[in-house]
Amino acid sequence: MKDRKALIQCSEFRSYRRNDLVIEAGEWTDRMYCVTSGLLRVVARCNASSADVTTDFIQGGDLFHGPLLSGDRYQAAAALIAALPSSVYLVPVAAVRELSSTHPEMALGLVDLSMGRLASLRRQLGRISSLSAEVLVGHVLHELTQLAPVRSGGYDKRITQAVIASYSGLSRGVVNKTMRDLESRGVIRREGQGIHVSPDLASTGLERLLQATDESSIEDARRRAPSQQPDPSKSNN
Repeated sequence: MKDRKALIQCSEFRSYRRNDLVIEAGEWTDRMYCVTSGLLRVVARCNASSADVTTDFIQGGDLFHGPLLSGDRYQAAAALIAALPSSVYLVPVAAVRELSSTHPEMALGLVDLSMGRLASLRRQLGRISSLSAEVLVGHVLHELTQLAPVRSGGYDKRITQAVIASYSGLSRGVVNKTMRDLESRGVIRREGQGIHVSPDLASTGLERLLQATDESSIEDARRRAPSQQPDPSKSNN
């Protein structure tokens, strides 16, 4: 408890509005960024001919730090931008290194965090390279219900389609078309401050759910279609 209070006292607390830049790619810093509320996105800067790419999200209780803890400063490999209004503690790397030397479990926690983020990035790259646009967008929407939840369910509607496109590796037009299609089929709906996502839109049941809604639409169309059977009263005697 004493060490925790000391760490908080030497840290700087900041609030960011949506779309505020927290740190730019290539910038040197001696701080870690511990999110207490809101959501930050990690953005890989691309050249002028390509759009920037969101590679990860940092939610409340999570933190962003450099690739190594061997020094007290590091150069950020990516930009950090507030996807939602966020509160962040800027924690000195030197203080974390000092605590890690006396509390090995803290160092192990940072290693676990880094490995988990790397595994998440690999999964997302695998989805982008192997899934259809519809299934990929479904995965991202379901993930957002956990990253940026709202009280009434679903995810915060302030997460724009541009951000979803950036994270999914798709164009904004494809994301817009896919979400409109999912909405027309009742898989997602807009309500209040959130975009509600069907509880079944999880990775394990996503393709099955989409197939079921397709089959339901086909069956509805068949019921509405006029009968193609010949009219006996018009048949030739």
